[in-house]
Amino acid sequence: MQKFYLTICLALLLLSCSKSDKIAYESAVSVTEIALPEEEVVVNSGEPTNDLVKDSEQKIIKHGTLKFESADMDATADKIYKAVNKYQAQIQNDTEEKNYDGLYRRITLRVTNNNFENLVREVSSGVGYFDQKEISSEDVTERYIDLEARLKAKKELENRYLELLKKANKISEILEIEKEINNIREEIESHQGQLNYLQNRIAMSTLQIQFYKKTADSGITHSYGSKMWHSIKSGFGLISSFFLGVLYIWPFLLLFAAILYFALRKSRLKK
Repeated sequence: MQKFYLTICLALLLLSCSKSDKIAYESAVSVTEIALPEEEVVVNSGEPTNDLVKDSEQKIIKHGTLKFESADMDATADKIYKAVNKYQAQIQNDTEEKNYDGLYRRITLRVTNNNFENLVREVSSGVGYFDQKEISSEDVTERYIDLEARLKAKKELENRYLELLKKANKISEILEIEKEINNIREEIESHQGQLNYLQNRIAMSTLQIQFYKKTADSGITHSYGSKMWHSIKSGFGLISSFFLGVLYIWPFLLLFAAILYFALRKSRLKK
């Protein structure tokens, strides 16, 4: 009889162990299904990137700076504007400035890469001497491909997290996955913004033009008498500024005068 009871106990013990193992296995499978995916890191080194650069179209950013003296400011500006219309460029900025020694004008243009050299050649025609002429080209192909790869990897990672979000059952799991998705989307927006900026600079080159005309050549002369008058006006300006400053600190001056008066009076009484 004791052997019979012992056999029953052993059978119940084995049954409970197998049931607990099954529950543990199902829990492990559930945790595995919602495990967060590891982020894929894009490594920008080695031959794969160089091969991509060779197979891809080159991405070039062009920039130019021209500075020269002009005998006729209006004629130079008209020539630049005609070149703008001819090569379908965009005027980003146009400023004029008049100093005591001359007239100055700065024009910043944006033009497609295909027309950049033609625009520079058109504007430079007839200029005998440049104070500054700088034309630069920057190859950003590798950087462009790297940004594209990182953006693609982040979007794929976002899709994987979205799939995990559909399978998540616990509130803690859902919150954790949503947090990761928000972080990934911020990185996607950052990479997309950098890529858009790079695309804009690649598509349109920048040309900065500065030309000037000295006062003696422009017909606006400053004689010795006019310089004296300018100095006199500056002196009046300094005087007015001094009196305005005095008005700001008059309470302190009044207090100082009162203290000085009582100090002198006290010294006289002692004598």
